[in-house]
Amino acid sequence: MSGYRDRIDLDLDLDRDRDRHPIGPRRVAFDWKTTPLHWIPDEPTATHVINVLHLLLPAGERWFVRVLKEGLPLVTDPELRDDVKGFMGQEATHSVQHSYVLDHLAEQRLPTQAYTRHVDFLFEKLLGESPPFGMPVTEREWLRFRLAVVAAIEQFTAVLGDWVLRAEGLDRAGADEIMLDLLRWHGAEEVEHRSVAFDMYQHCGGVGLARYARRVEGMVVVAPVLAWLWLWGASYLIRNDPEPGGPPRYSLGAHNRAVAKGLLPPWRELGMAIPRYFRRSYHPSQEGSLRRAVEYLAASPAARAAAGAVGRAAMS
Repeated sequence: MSGYRDRIDLDLDLDRDRDRHPIGPRRVAFDWKTTPLHWIPDEPTATHVINVLHLLLPAGERWFVRVLKEGLPLVTDPELRDDVKGFMGQEATHSVQHSYVLDHLAEQRLPTQAYTRHVDFLFEKLLGESPPFGMPVTEREWLRFRLAVVAAIEQFTAVLGDWVLRAEGLDRAGADEIMLDLLRWHGAEEVEHRSVAFDMYQHCGGVGLARYARRVEGMVVVAPVLAWLWLWGASYLIRNDPEPGGPPRYSLGAHNRAVAKGLLPPWRELGMAIPRYFRRSYHPSQEGSLRRAVEYLAASPAARAAAGAVGRAAMS
């Protein structure tokens, strides 16, 4: 087959030549000692809706790495193989950094294990290396289905990543700078590698209508499950919030008010990601702005510190 980059649409916003823009992990670190529980001041609902990321991503991104590692021997395109390895390194780093936020929440008297054990079960058992419940599925087809699930989830992470890079409402609200840097560093890397899981699925997912149908199936599974997990996670965090004066439960009205303030992504922006993905001609390079992502990664305090540490190590 021809090089997989030949399928990527031209983006006039930024030259897409990844030979000049390789994908790789940045060994960032964040200091959480001064970050308050409600890191968006006076906005517990918006804070905890976003905090659901920390509940889902440690297990989810470890699972991404396992699935792509399992499929890596099937990748014959050397450029795609390099990008998959870079993707795996980035996702492993994301998982570790969000795990540290869970530790920080526990220190603030908001333990999360009662929720995250269900997330662990989902990724480790229901979506593990072997099909659950003795499902009559071949090993190759089960891998292809899980690659389709990863690609569908990455559609949403790219949309969320681009949104948080544009979310000036969080700055106006005085959101904690460390948390904002974590979210924007992560969001920028999601935009940076937005096409990799999709391209790997296309490469390994079979041919013709069956490949497209399985891609649609992945999104049909992911969209409602992700919505349910997010609602459940926000409800859990708000219900167990130890700070006095917060709402007793998750409220759609409070969520919508946070959306109106620019503190949460608009429902339409999230919803429209689904029909775009269903187009036969769709490619994730159409999502967001790689220029904006690269510019943030060049300015991120954590990413700059990581780059400086690498440079100092290289010179020593």
